[in-house]
Amino acid sequence: MLEELDIRNLGPIREAAIAPAAGMTAITGETGAGKSMLLSAIRLVSGGAAESLRVSAGADEAWAQAIFALSDDAVVSEHSGDTNDAGDDAGSGFTGAVAAVAKAHDAGVDPEDGELFLSRTVRASGRSRAVLGGKSVPRSVLGAIAGELVIIHGQTDQLKIAAAARQREFLDRVAGDEAELAAYRKAWDALAAMDERLERLRSQESSARQQADYLRESIDRINRTDPQPGEDEELKARRERIENAADIAQGVGSALGALDASQVDVDAADGASAVELINHAVTSLRAIRVGGTFAEQADRLESINADLGDVVFALSQELGDEGSVEDLDQINGRIHELGDLTRRWGPTLADVLAWRDKAAFDLEDLDASPEKVAELESERQTLYDAALAAADVLSAARVAAAADLGARVTEELGSLAMLGASLEVRVTPRDKADDPLGPYGRDDIAFLFTPFEGSPQLPMGKSASGGELSRLMLALELVAADTRGGADQTFIFDEVDAGVGGKAAVELGKRLARLARSAQVIVVTHLAQVASWADAQFVVTKEPPDADDDDLGVVTTIAEVNGETRVHEIARMLSGSESEASLDHARELLSDSRLTLPLAGAGAAGD
Repeated sequence: MLEELDIRNLGPIREAAIAPAAGMTAITGETGAGKSMLLSAIRLVSGGAAESLRVSAGADEAWAQAIFALSDDAVVSEHSGDTNDAGDDAGSGFTGAVAAVAKAHDAGVDPEDGELFLSRTVRASGRSRAVLGGKSVPRSVLGAIAGELVIIHGQTDQLKIAAAARQREFLDRVAGDEAELAAYRKAWDALAAMDERLERLRSQESSARQQADYLRESIDRINRTDPQPGEDEELKARRERIENAADIAQGVGSALGALDASQVDVDAADGASAVELINHAVTSLRAIRVGGTFAEQADRLESINADLGDVVFALSQELGDEGSVEDLDQINGRIHELGDLTRRWGPTLADVLAWRDKAAFDLEDLDASPEKVAELESERQTLYDAALAAADVLSAARVAAAADLGARVTEELGSLAMLGASLEVRVTPRDKADDPLGPYGRDDIAFLFTPFEGSPQLPMGKSASGGELSRLMLALELVAADTRGGADQTFIFDEVDAGVGGKAAVELGKRLARLARSAQVIVVTHLAQVASWADAQFVVTKEPPDADDDDLGVVTTIAEVNGETRVHEIARMLSGSESEASLDHARELLSDSRLTLPLAGAGAAGD
């Protein structure tokens, strides 16, 4: 609950501190006294827009701070880790102080002695600073935390309920369908994860098809060329021989002529060949009849002659094997083909062949992707059916709660000077044939308000004045409190008494007090019949400046009234005077407003 609100230099309020009651607090004062500045302070610490014009005249900056006291359960839940994703949204099952503590923890701030401090400074230059527990934070953080702790039902704030998401959250809170919603969210998360996986796989499948096409074409290209290991080196050697054919022929011919003239045309040759000379030497040595070294040397010469014969034979095979110019063209063409392969998949032909063999295995794996997609699509259908079944269970709980909520709110409206007004909470399946499921089920939820009998139904927020909408929100919060028990939040009502008087004003005050039995309620009102039900009352007073401070203009003060001081304020609100008759009437009103209230959850019966 809001334990304390401190204000400095905000509009006409120079300095003020308010400690609202745990139950109902009334803010009263004459029209134009500055009651709206209190709401401005709340909105400021709730992350609202900073307006330099709100800074008091002559001041450098305005400052507001709200101190929230948290329940022990909220603090213990956060530190025990039970909140999980409490800060996400109402769909997590956590709202109020528990969610606020979780969001503060995410921002690096934990409650101190069970309290959270939210403050905001607005400089006259227009810049502002948001502080949470002494730590500077983005103003959106203050907004998220204050949004869990304070609900303002004012002319501008309550229009938020016109949003479909807010209406769904409210209905779920009244329905108490946390278990059904959690079961659906679990099924939806599994389905969403599968959809993400399938999307990723389909994207990969498209890429895999492109990769498979590349591998297939590459393998075909290599196979058409049909390279052999080392073939390119052999071809380059052959090309070198052809390009040097003349030198080879001349050299080999001369060598053969010198070694064995019979291997070449030696008609013009001069002298004997090496083979002939060695044979002559062997014959000469064999002719010596003395054995020993001469025979050994003859054997060695014969061995040398045999080696020369091998050399002669090898060289003779090389004659006329250089190839033609046509052969050279074919060899160059083949080398070019093989070079293209090695440039793409090399650097050697052995690497090209190894890449081809591996690509064949990779191609088999890539071609298996469609089967995997089909398998996951089958699993996805199973998950979708489970999510759809969980959505149907959730829808049934919402439909039942919607009918009860509409009937009970309509009943409350009759006691709030809105006879003939009614509310229908409509739950319809989402109109999306291809996929009706969403993160929160399959339902479209609409709050349809009829402000008076015979009026057409219109979406809530577009069919009521500020005062009517405030009373409608009061009726909604009353039914929610009666159904679900206390809300760990602070409700602020502004303009809730617009157009109300007499007995209806008494009923309005009584219902605000009833809501205050289960939540903190702050109401800005000009009706004594409403203020009299409050546990605490603060009066906003407009005072002229001191003679020494003419430049400061009108100053607004805020003070709590008790006892006879409160009696005088109630009397002023009743008749504008403080006569004995009006004072007696005020005392009687305050006394009657202390009648025993029904316990929360007892409904309107007995009021």
